[in-house]
Amino acid sequence: MKKYLFINFKNYKTGNEVVVLAQKISQVSQEKNVTVILALAATDIALVAEKINTAIFAQHVERYDVGRHMGFVLAASVKNAGARGTFLNHSEHPLSILVLQETMRQCKKNKLATCVFVKNVNEAQRIEKLKPDFIVFEPPELVGGKRSVSTFATKTIQKFSEKIQMPFLVGAGIHTAEDVIVALKYGAAGVAVSSGIMTAKRPEKIVRELLRGFE
Repeated sequence: MKKYLFINFKNYKTGNEVVVLAQKISQVSQEKNVTVILALAATDIALVAEKINTAIFAQHVERYDVGRHMGFVLAASVKNAGARGTFLNHSEHPLSILVLQETMRQCKKNKLATCVFVKNVNEAQRIEKLKPDFIVFEPPELVGGKRSVSTFATKTIQKFSEKIQMPFLVGAGIHTAEDVIVALKYGAAGVAVSSGIMTAKRPEKIVRELLRGFE
């Protein structure tokens, strides 16, 4: 089974700061047996895609097709900018099931992979029927904090491995190689990280630490 490290830049950095950090992460992750995916703001995708080979996902896209809908980020637009996929239904940008279905339809039309965030097993089972490319379990109460999903939601990770047929990732509070080791031990295919990397003084050092957990 493939192993994944998703790194969500959110809006912690912008412009050239994003490019520099993306290049450092790409270099650190070379020759590792882990698929690293960077989730960037739509405005940074084209800028970074020109500089690295590491896969880039958008942080979110809307359900609309090309046409009107001024000010919205379209699946077609991020695809053209160089994104290979997109995050959807993150706890900071939740979607109704109807909107999620319509958005995933646009993504599939534009050959854009979908990574859907869920807060529990029941939601994951509903989402799995929509056939996303990835599911990420993130307990909203742990997002952005120091408490790791690997430590504080171990039993739920085990339930995911029993109830969900497709590979899944876990996120929220991931900081160390041990967090990764525990997540993989209980059935996850990888981890999703944001603040643990983005707020560090030396983000690339944290990336190295997390990659060590996959060895």
